Parts: sequence; C-alpha cells; structure tokens
Amino acid sequence: MNARFLPTDDDLRFELHNEVHARPSARVRLPALITYVAVLNEGISREIERHHLSTLPGQDGVTAEQTKGHFLRLRCADFTVKWERHTEFTRYSIVQALPANATSVNDLPAMAQQVATGTTWLREIPGRTVVAIQLAMLTENISNTALIEKAQQWLGDGTIIGSRMGNLNEHQSHSMLLTNLRIGTDGFERMLVMAPPDTPDGRAGRISQRVLELETYRLMALRGLPIAKQLSSALAQAENRLAEITVRLESKRENDQSLLDDLVALAAHVERATAEHGYRFSATRAYNAIVQERIAELRERPIAGTQTVGEFMQRRLAPAMATVAATSQRMAALAERITRTSALLRTRVDIAAEIHNQELLEKLTRGQDLQLQLQSTVEGLSIAAISYYVVSLVLYFGKALKAAGLPIHPEIMAGLLTPVVLWLVWKTVQRIHARLNTAH
Repeated sequence: MNARFLPTDDDLRFELHNEVHARPSARVRLPALITYVAVLNEGISREIERHHLSTLPGQDGVTAEQTKGHFLRLRCADFTVKWERHTEFTRYSIVQALPANATSVNDLPAMAQQVATGTTWLREIPGRTVVAIQLAMLTENISNTALIEKAQQWLGDGTIIGSRMGNLNEHQSHSMLLTNLRIGTDGFERMLVMAPPDTPDGRAGRISQRVLELETYRLMALRGLPIAKQLSSALAQAENRLAEITVRLESKRENDQSLLDDLVALAAHVERATAEHGYRFSATRAYNAIVQERIAELRERPIAGTQTVGEFMQRRLAPAMATVAATSQRMAALAERITRTSALLRTRVDIAAEIHNQELLEKLTRGQDLQLQLQSTVEGLSIAAISYYVVSLVLYFGKALKAAGLPIHPEIMAGLLTPVVLWLVWKTVQRIHARLNTAH
C-alpha cells in the first residue's frame, strides 16, 4: 500500500505502526468476574493453542490467520475469552458478567460458583501454569470502611492488603483493590476490585489489565531468583579456582601450559553459565521494570491499617531482584577477572618467548661470528696456498730459463715476485667474493 503523495513505504512501516494497536485495552462492564490463567508456552505452538481455542462453545472456526498475531478476543454465549501470546507465556482471560444484583461482597462466593464455567477447558489449556487469578469487580461505595471485613469471605484466610487506586481529585480515588496474594485450594489467587456504579467500561478494563499484569510480571521476574541462588555456590567455587590459579601464576613455579589449561577450563565453565542463564537475568530485569511501571500506574492511596499492594510486593520483590542483579554482576565480574588473568598469563608467555628468541638470536650471532672468523682463516690459507703454488711455478720457470742459458737466478726472481703474487691472488679472491655477494 502506497500513499499517492509519499515515497514508497518501508516494508515494516505498517507492521511497526500497528504494533501500538496489537493489544487493545480491555473493556469490562461492572459487575464482572475475570478468570485469568497465564501458562508457559515453551514447546507449545500457535497451532496447538488455536486448536484449543476452537474447542470453546461456538468457536469451531478459529483460523490460523486469527492467531497469526499476538492477540485475539472471542465472544461466546455468556462470556468473553481473550488470548494473548507473549515470548515466554500465553495469557487467557475469561470475562463473565455477574448478575445485575451482584452488588454485595457477601454474595460474591456463591455467585462466582454459580457463573464459573469451562472448568474442563481451563484444565486442558496447553502449557504449565504460572499465574491463575479470579478477579471479582463489583460496584460498591469505596468509602465504606467495612468492605475490608466483608472481602475476607471472598479472599479467604490471610492478611488482606489493598489500597484505593487513581486520583479523581485531591481527596477521591476511583476504585479500591483488595487481595491477600495467596493461592487457594482450587489453585487460584483471588482479588477484589470495587468501583462506583458509574465507572466507565474502559476504566474498569484498564484497572483489570494493570492488576493482572502486575501479578503476572511479578512472578515472571521472580523466575530468575532460583537460578541466582543455584549459581551462588558454583560462582563461589569458580572464584576460588581463579584465586588459586592467580597464586600459581604469581609464584612462577607452575608450567605455563598447565596454567593455561586450567584457565581455559574455568573460562569455558563461566561462559557456559553466562550463555545458559544470561537471558533469564535479562528477562528478570525487563519484567521487574514492567512491575515498577504497573505499581506506579495504580497510583495507590493507603487504606488505614492496611499495607498497600505495592509496598507488600516490594518488601519481598526488591531483595529478590537485588539478588538476581548481584548474581548477574558477579558472573560478569568473574568473566572479566578471568580475562585479565588470561592477559597476564599471555604476557608472561610472550615475555618468555621473547627471551627465548633473543637467546637464539645471540647464539645465531655468535655462530655467524665464528663462521666469519673461520671463513677469514680459510681465505687466508687459500691465498697462502695459491700464492705458494704460483711462486713455485715461477721458480720452476726461472730454473728452466737458467738451464736454457739465460743469466737468471731463479730463487731471486721467485723471491722478488712473491709479494706481487700475493697481492694479485688476494685481489682475485676479493673480486670473487664481491661477485658472489652481488649474485645473492
């Protein structure tokens, strides 16, 4: 699709533009009961999830095109199902309208039992359950302080935490959230939101979305905590091994190859741990950032005598996130220390190799000096030998001339010509060496 007055569209223009509309805000008409389940989708394909969605009443025609994206809302006879697929988990939200007379917290458990449907369908959702919540949203006067006591019947045993949410004005909030963040015998956490009867459907939908996402991302963020605890002892052992290797490196009594083998094995161990768990630690940081955003979006106001949801979560979430962050930093610091130790060992090996090369060079230089001395000696002997033979020839030549009757003294002639012969032979040898050097 190209606009008439614009250049050609980038291939990703519409995909990226429509991302903001990929998960539209929910609209919930009060009173309502939301049954929410989030499952890990590792190994679960979209086709498997599509097939399960098709088993809903009246939804035989769920197509692959409908589940191609990340969001789908299906309307059934008396409830609505919302499917959302994320990187690691998939969320299912079943929104059921409560009877029009559902205005009392006292009647909620019975009404929730009456309208709850699809138990078999929930149990057969593909994946492993991470979060399961029953969120009841009723119309109540949130200024009524007796609501907390009444909410206990719905939430069950446990200390209730909660807050007034939103800021309609300086002294008034638009809703109230109550929960105990405990898993009941049926496997569900229970939450209760109360808002005035004139609450818009869009606001009720946003409230439900923030509350459910807050708990979902809290639990997803905490998935890094067991790994961090598990790695603690392994990292301690690795740190001790590195300290031992450093001491051996400092003592200079260990063989470099032995030190290198131990250091490489330790580096591989730490690198494997980083590769296996680096993503989980990064995901934990991302999920925790979303949790902080959702807590801020609630704009909580405390209820007298009750701890706010944000304060209660942070009391345990903050130390857990600090543990994960510390483990991640500890693993990165250990890898950096191994790199520095490797650099030290490499420097020592390079220095040793340089010293060895220098010794070889010195030996080679001494050998060349000896070779030059030997060559000079050989040359001197060669000049003497050649000169001796030439002078002998001159002597024989002089004797032959004397025998022929010429008045010559062969010995005197040979003695006079000896320096000339030596000079000529020496010059001849020098020329030969010069030509050989030029040829090389």
